[in-house]
This record gives sequence, C-alpha cells and structure tokens, in this order.
Amino acid sequence: MNHRRRSNLAVGLVLILIGAWLLVTQFVPGLQITFTWPWILIGVALFLLVIGTLTGAPGMAVPACILAGLGGLFYWQDLTGNWESWSYVWALIPGFVGVGVVLSNLLDGKLRQGIRDGGSLILISLTLFLVFGSFFGGLNVLGPYWPVLLILLGLWLLVRRMFGPR
Repeated sequence: MNHRRRSNLAVGLVLILIGAWLLVTQFVPGLQITFTWPWILIGVALFLLVIGTLTGAPGMAVPACILAGLGGLFYWQDLTGNWESWSYVWALIPGFVGVGVVLSNLLDGKLRQGIRDGGSLILISLTLFLVFGSFFGGLNVLGPYWPVLLILLGLWLLVRRMFGPR
C-alpha cells in the first residue's frame, strides 16, 4: 500500500473512532469526560502519534512527545496551581524531544541510535531541570550541592566530544 493510501486510511480510522466516541457519549452521558485545555494538547499528541505510526512517518513521534509532555506539565500545574514552577520545568522540553527521538527511532527499527541520540537530550534536560529547580527554590533535592551537576554535565560533554565517534 502506498503512502497516500495509508495516510487516507489512518485519517479515516481516526475520524471514525472520534465520531464513534462522540456518538456514544451522546447516548450515555456518564461516559463524557470533561476535557480541560491540557487534555486537548495530550489528545492532539495522541492523534499525531497514531497518524505517524499508521502512515509510516515515525518522525511524528517527536512533536507528539513534545505536545504530550507540555500537556502533562500544564495539567499538573492546573491541578496544583503551581504556575511559578514554569521557571524551571521548561528545562524538561529538550527531554520531551529526546523521548520523541527514542520513540521515533524505535518505530523505525533503529533503537540503538535512538537511545544514543535521544538519551543525550534526556540527560541534559534532567540535569538542567534539577539545576534550575534547585536554583529557583522549587526543588530541594540536592541542597547546596546542585552546582556539582553543572560540573558533571560539562565534563560529560567534554569527554564525549574528545573520545566519542568522529
């Protein structure tokens, strides 16, 4: 089946599933879910992931993971009212890209490359999250020793560049 037919098939299936769900909720109101705006981001992310998977475009996993991650962050902030945490949770966005790279390569049959490429982004993102979270007082995991993470990240980047593949 060519790419165009798979795309039409994927979009058609997704529309049928959405329409069926909406029809069922019309007759069984107890099944309705109140969607807040973060859930819309998560739904769009799932839509992108399904379309990308069904059409053979695994690269769609990257924007899907970014949107799902942002939707999850906004949902958490909406529940807790902790909107000032945005001063450090933004550092997780490169990690969402890294998860998307791993997932994209997994769907493409290149898991080892995905872990290498996406894993670096995830590691850098988590380090920045801990550093900024500690610096801005949102996280107290590392106490006064959070600058050690910056030193370790810098050493890792130098060693990786000097001794990594050319």
